[in-house]
Amino acid sequence: MKVAAVQMVSTPRVDENFEVARGLIAEAAAAGAELVALPEYFCLMGQHDSDKLAIAEPLADALIPGTHSTPMQHVLSETAREHGIWLIGGTLPIRGPGSDKVFNTTLVYGPDGARVARYDKVHLFCFDDGQRRYDEAATLRPGSAPVAFDLTDRSGQAWRVGLSVCYDLRFPELFRQLGAQQPLDLIVLPAAFTDTTGRAHWELLLRARAVENLCHVLAPAQGGLHENGRRTFGHSLAVGPWGEVMACRREDGSGVVLAELGKARQTQVRTQLPALAHRVF
Repeated sequence: MKVAAVQMVSTPRVDENFEVARGLIAEAAAAGAELVALPEYFCLMGQHDSDKLAIAEPLADALIPGTHSTPMQHVLSETAREHGIWLIGGTLPIRGPGSDKVFNTTLVYGPDGARVARYDKVHLFCFDDGQRRYDEAATLRPGSAPVAFDLTDRSGQAWRVGLSVCYDLRFPELFRQLGAQQPLDLIVLPAAFTDTTGRAHWELLLRARAVENLCHVLAPAQGGLHENGRRTFGHSLAVGPWGEVMACRREDGSGVVLAELGKARQTQVRTQLPALAHRVF
């Protein structure tokens, strides 16, 4: 199955970000990608963390063509249907009941435009090195459950896909829980890693999660200097089940990273090293 990780340098303007995202999705689909994943906060990198509260939407009960009460979700649904792809919508701010905070939510849409999965980011990033300070808990509510979904590619092959977001990468127990009932074939991790933490740990941790779970990893990222002064690390990439980097965008800026995932290779490494069957805890 050919997959695509979309890299962006999102701005404080939602319409502009969606225009860029749709262009990159179209590029990926034209190159044959069946699954396309957008980065965390693809829709908005505001001047202030609280800016996401102003654009937050309630979760749409149903996405009906011509209905625009949840415009961001509507565009994602229509774009998936237009290109006949599985679309993983990075993250959107989704309102929950009874709180002035929002969820940082990944929404997945099938080739028919129907929503097939929702994952609310569980682990909220906090960092302070004396120069840069981030505290997502000031504006976000954490999710409470791991989420995976099943898809069938155009060849009829079934894939089990686990969802995660950015800071989740540092918590391997989440991925073990995701694969507890059924081993994962693919982990998708939209991110907006800071340049500081990304240089130190991004590729290292992504490759570790692939090796631990003997599965593929796809990580679309924000990558570059944003208008709010924040620099994100980028390096959107795909990793194979033996920990090998299959494709990576090494430069800043928007673009598409394409990779061909193979279940045969995954089966081979799991047969050679049946670590998943040797788990005790």
